[in-house]
Amino acid sequence: MFIQTESTPNPATLKFLPGRPVLGAGNTAEFPDEEAAQSSPLAAKLFEIDEVASIFYGEDFIAITKSRGEWQHLKPALLGAIMDHFTRDLPLFHEDRAPQPAGDEGSDDNEIVVQIKELLDTRVRPAVAQDGGDIIFSRFDETSGIVYLQMRGACEGCPSSTMTLKHGIENLLRHFVPEVNEVRPV
Repeated sequence: MFIQTESTPNPATLKFLPGRPVLGAGNTAEFPDEEAAQSSPLAAKLFEIDEVASIFYGEDFIAITKSRGEWQHLKPALLGAIMDHFTRDLPLFHEDRAPQPAGDEGSDDNEIVVQIKELLDTRVRPAVAQDGGDIIFSRFDETSGIVYLQMRGACEGCPSSTMTLKHGIENLLRHFVPEVNEVRPV
């Protein structure tokens, strides 16, 4: 098994690509701390490495954020844990603690929210996933025209995430959805 690594715009986060699906299309899972990682044997094993600050599973990657240390010292232990997990074909989650796929909680969304979510899913999320992260729609305030989004994975805490939100996503949404005036992080 060969695991590739890719840098992300967030220097504290590295993306690991095991060459096989991790969670599959459109699915993500985030482990912001060791307690949250207890639902996943792999995440729990990765948190045994002191410098690991958070873990994010994407469609075909694992993004790991470090609290300190240098990647050249951390990578061998991280690669070893990931390789051991996948070569032994261990489950990604404990059977009773697997995350439920996100349903369409917004089935009663108005036309504007449906349009915002569609743009995020088709144009923004794939690009953000390439950088080891994800972006989740939180809400739209019709009165102010403000869209609230949650940054996850490598995007959370990334120095360029504000630029991405304000100049990339905000401009895109304002162009296609005139009711949008601003985008803010949650």
